[in-house]
Amino acid sequence: MDIPLTPLDHKAFFNPIKELMRTIILVEMGRFTVQNVGFQPAYKRLANEALKGKADLAREMLKECTLCPRLCRVDRTAGETGYCGVEDRPFISSYGPHFGEERPLVGRGGSGTIFMGGCNLGCMFCQNWTISHGSHERDAHYINESELAGLMLGLERAGCHNINIVTPTHQMPMILGALSIAAQMGLGVPLVYNCGGYESLEALRLLEGVVDIYMPDLKYMDAEASGRLSDAPGYPEAAKAALREMHRQVGVLMTDERGVALMGMVVRHLVLPGGLSGTREAMRFLARELSPDTYVNVMDQYRPCYRAGEFPEINRRITGEEFQEALELARRAGLHRFA
Repeated sequence: MDIPLTPLDHKAFFNPIKELMRTIILVEMGRFTVQNVGFQPAYKRLANEALKGKADLAREMLKECTLCPRLCRVDRTAGETGYCGVEDRPFISSYGPHFGEERPLVGRGGSGTIFMGGCNLGCMFCQNWTISHGSHERDAHYINESELAGLMLGLERAGCHNINIVTPTHQMPMILGALSIAAQMGLGVPLVYNCGGYESLEALRLLEGVVDIYMPDLKYMDAEASGRLSDAPGYPEAAKAALREMHRQVGVLMTDERGVALMGMVVRHLVLPGGLSGTREAMRFLARELSPDTYVNVMDQYRPCYRAGEFPEINRRITGEEFQEALELARRAGLHRFA
């Protein structure tokens, strides 16, 4: 569903009730539920100058790009591109209300997804390879930060419960720039950072006080597997460090009385054939080093895509038995909140 970039009546976002509820008030109802009374997302509780300052610091990282653990160190502000293949402008594929995400994100109005083009991972089984790998400009296009801000506002106006940026890692500075514009124009729903888990701690620390909901993948726990299948042998250690930092910032997932996510963390773990995703170790890490209350989506939708046919060990779907074993491993690790 496309949402046209039409001029918005931004005064509509400042109705009298919202004007009276500038400060977040969360009334605890249950262990993972709070009553939403005048909720404000994290970025709205920052002074706009502070948000702009974070965007400026992030843009400086583009000059010798260290936005992800690849540390390409190219000057993206001068037109150079690194592994992700993206310049210093927002590069998007599609956007609209999404009803296939986790239930706390979807609610009744959907999750306001914006799919970014390019990627800092090289997964051989990528389902979105036409926008993530190689020559992908036919499936994505460049816009400016004001236009990206307009998409965010349009998704909120369409009734979405959040702004869900998919594959944001390599475009974080542009996202922060657009968010600063949108926040000034009245954006007021949580920001979801829907990433692959291959993150820079320096970049994540800039996002503290900005992101409401982190939704990382935890793809692998074995460097040999991550190197062969995602061209990222350092993935396990980078992802574990990143998830620890995300958890430090936002904690476990909290929802309102309707079950709609307000803040916290959702972790996705795609079960690969033959145990290649390291489910036992991944679930133990989440339960022991983050929290047994971590909200986890153990996913069974793997299918061979892109170049998976070149790797016999992943050139098949997982079996029902493999998925049930993965769920059991999660339970044995002490996890209990599942999508």
